[in-house]
Amino acid sequence: MRSFVAASLAMAFILGIAAPAASEGRVRLGYGRLVTNDFIGDGFDRWRTGSVASSRVWGPSWDGGLPKGFGQLLELRLNAQIIAPQDLNLPAAGDRPYAGSLSVGLHTHYEAMGAELSLGGDLVFVGPQTGLDGFQDFIHDNLGGQGVGGTVRRTQIGDDIRPTAVMEVGHSTGFGALNLRPFAEARAGDETLVRVGADLTIGTALDGGLMVRAPVSGQRYRAVNNGLAGYAFVLGADTAYVEDSVYLPESSGFRLSDARNRVRAGVHYAAPAGHRVFYGVTWLDREFKGQEEGQFVGSLRLHLEF
Repeated sequence: MRSFVAASLAMAFILGIAAPAASEGRVRLGYGRLVTNDFIGDGFDRWRTGSVASSRVWGPSWDGGLPKGFGQLLELRLNAQIIAPQDLNLPAAGDRPYAGSLSVGLHTHYEAMGAELSLGGDLVFVGPQTGLDGFQDFIHDNLGGQGVGGTVRRTQIGDDIRPTAVMEVGHSTGFGALNLRPFAEARAGDETLVRVGADLTIGTALDGGLMVRAPVSGQRYRAVNNGLAGYAFVLGADTAYVEDSVYLPESSGFRLSDARNRVRAGVHYAAPAGHRVFYGVTWLDREFKGQEEGQFVGSLRLHLEF
């Protein structure tokens, strides 16, 4: 039933706003991406080991704030992630299975009754059909690291397509150079969860831009730039209740953690010449009962103007 509801919401959303998007005048307002990997975090190659989040945003215009209308501002969202056991050759009994995941979706950002809303649908492709096990082998062959062993390949999460609905509601309050933004998120599809948390920004370099949340780390990255130079420091934390996950199937005996917690920090810098960089680190709590400990992942964004 949950899969049917998620499929209906995701497809209705995509079809419902893609049609007007084709007929109304829109220009591309921005592009953002964020690479997350545990190699630039705790230096290991395990669990939520690597992901890429990418966003392209269209709308009639951007004046530094969200529009009031649903569907005016559209984000094409592309995500890829690799989830792995702790050992890619000889995984321990009870460790999580390998999984590759690719998704494409359409989301809208708008303001209503003083709240900032993001609502959208994604199609999430899971399993060997993504080719991410071969891609990881290619990267490790050329840059160093373990290859994906035969046992890990044979026991990875199988091919699946999960329509997924995602909604986030937040509210920003400014205190001079400080901005506090509590938020709540709901997701139904590849993972079914509810999450609450908050982000604190110190500095004004991100004012007037559109920030989008990366699903694995929770770090927020710029999808529409504001043209301001300077630094901004970010801190954030959230906790989630997860009802089910295609990556940790109950049918295989996995028991989800009672709470999935994240704590993160990072720094954004924008140079007057237009160069922008972000680095952040996130602590991810244990996601299932057999996971020995949490992990640290690093997130990086480089944008160079020539």
